[in-house]
Amino acid sequence: MKYLCLIYYDEQRVDEMSDEQWQALVARCLACGEELRASGHMLAGEPLQPVRTARTVRVRDGVATTVDGPFAETREQLAGFYLIEAGDQAEAEAIAAKIPPATLGSVEVRPLRQLPQR
Repeated sequence: MKYLCLIYYDEQRVDEMSDEQWQALVARCLACGEELRASGHMLAGEPLQPVRTARTVRVRDGVATTVDGPFAETREQLAGFYLIEAGDQAEAEAIAAKIPPATLGSVEVRPLRQLPQR
């Protein structure tokens, strides 16, 4: 089954890291991705630009509006994702616990919904 691991952390904490700390985190993330790919669990993954670059689009009564930033004010921001394959929720959670930014914030693990085939 496929699961999406959503990475959340406080961007201010990351902004305050030294270059060495940031590079070490990136190196751990890359190594984690390589390990998950080698084990057949990693399907895709990407980091996101900071939340200050985000725009939110809504359509109401056929009219689209766009505003700066995310819809919800939170302490932690969505920083990236890993799309993984796991046998069950427990295995997906065990994999998510290995994702390095889990030590800075949290990793939300959500199973993908299967839509009917047309």
